[in-house]
Amino acid sequence: MTGPSIVASPYPVRTSSTFRRAGLLAAAAAAPVALAYRFALVYRVRAGFPARRPPEHTPADLGLPFESTTVESDGGRLAAWWVPARGGAPGPGVLIVHGWESARDRALPHAQFLHAAGFHCLLIDVRGHGANPPESLPISGGEFGADARAGLRALLARPEVTAGAILGHSMGAVGALLAAAAADSRCAAVVSVSAPADPRLLTRQTFRLARLPIPGPIAQPLAWLTARVYVRPRGHSVRDTSARHAAARYEGPILLVHGDQDTIIPIAHLERLEAAALAGRATEPAAERIERLVVAGGQHSWLYEDEGYRRTVARFLTTWLGGPYDPDRAAELAAAVPAVRPLEAEPTFAAIAALPGPLGARGK
Repeated sequence: MTGPSIVASPYPVRTSSTFRRAGLLAAAAAAPVALAYRFALVYRVRAGFPARRPPEHTPADLGLPFESTTVESDGGRLAAWWVPARGGAPGPGVLIVHGWESARDRALPHAQFLHAAGFHCLLIDVRGHGANPPESLPISGGEFGADARAGLRALLARPEVTAGAILGHSMGAVGALLAAAAADSRCAAVVSVSAPADPRLLTRQTFRLARLPIPGPIAQPLAWLTARVYVRPRGHSVRDTSARHAAARYEGPILLVHGDQDTIIPIAHLERLEAAALAGRATEPAAERIERLVVAGGQHSWLYEDEGYRRTVARFLTTWLGGPYDPDRAAELAAAVPAVRPLEAEPTFAAIAALPGPLGARGK
């Protein structure tokens, strides 16, 4: 009688030491991912809630007629100013959207020269900014877009307004493009000033501004993850909050403006926006509806101090909104306005100035 035959298994025997080694390897592989996710959560808290700066001036300080009003947005009631032009006669209007950690009073020089060119103006405080209460969830381009969309609806609802455009600065420009690209938009034109092209690129730039010592091979995927974690609480996707994708979808006229000395949002963002807008208009003569202006020596803000900027913006809006003056006259009227910056320093992303890095560093 023979004993049972022994057949060698084709698979390695799993000993307890093997499982321990596998567990250690899995933990080692997961550690960087966990650390990156923790960084993204800290970033969201630090960078997602802007320092509020209530308006310190009103249109009256610049000799402009105005009324205080509000705009109903899905984020609540937004503080706003209505600045009528030409005695309230019917004509086109412009919604003006400020940037990050700003408020409607910092956009008053834009209203000053646009009013001179004959445009009604509506200036809003985006949620979590200016005179509005703080938010409980992080603010992204999605909120700038929703509030700009609400502002455009309010502008077009005014009986004096015959057509409406949006001018936005920085994150306000992201909001302008998102609002204009919305399916129900009636935006006749967009002026995008100093806009970040994409949330991932903006996140990567904030790493640089905070002087975080993150090597490039790590910074790129970390920015990718951080951008997604940032927009998640409000149910956004990165694509939904991207100015670049909005520029590709919007079919109306766009004026893209950037300063060549912008250290906050580098001029390469303008190139990306322009390329996206052109690619999205392959079936029409895109060059007629997409304009660009690079302001020599221009920084991130205060481009309205440049006479050429005022001329170009007024001429562009007058052309596409059909008045109220002819483009050359509007350009001259805008150029003659002595628009000057408020007495303050070049803005930075104050909310991330002390952002802790994954290597334990703190930005200055």
